[in-house]
Amino acid sequence: MFKPLDPLLHSELRLAVMSLLIGVDEAEFPYIREQTGATAGNLSVQIEKLEKAGYIAVRKTFKGRRPSTVCSVTEAGRAAFGDYVEALQSYINTP
Repeated sequence: MFKPLDPLLHSELRLAVMSLLIGVDEAEFPYIREQTGATAGNLSVQIEKLEKAGYIAVRKTFKGRRPSTVCSVTEAGRAAFGDYVEALQSYINTP
C-alpha cells in the first residue's frame, strides 16, 4: 500500500541538502551550510553519508590558498530523490 521511504533521505538535513543540490549543477559547502542553517560539523557528517551512499559527489579543491568543498548530485542520487518524492506522494495521495 505505502511505498517505503528511503531512510537516508528521510533525515531532515540530508533531505534539505539533496533538495538544494537537485536544482543546481553544484554548490559549495558554505552555501549549503547557509541555506540549511546547519552547523559545519553536522553538515560535514551528513554530506559524508550521502557521498558514501553514492547520492552526491564531493570535490575538494582550493580557491587561492583556501580549501573549497563542492558538492553535486549523482545520477544515483537523482534517481533516489525521485523515488523518495514518489513514495512520499503515495502517502499524501492515499484516501
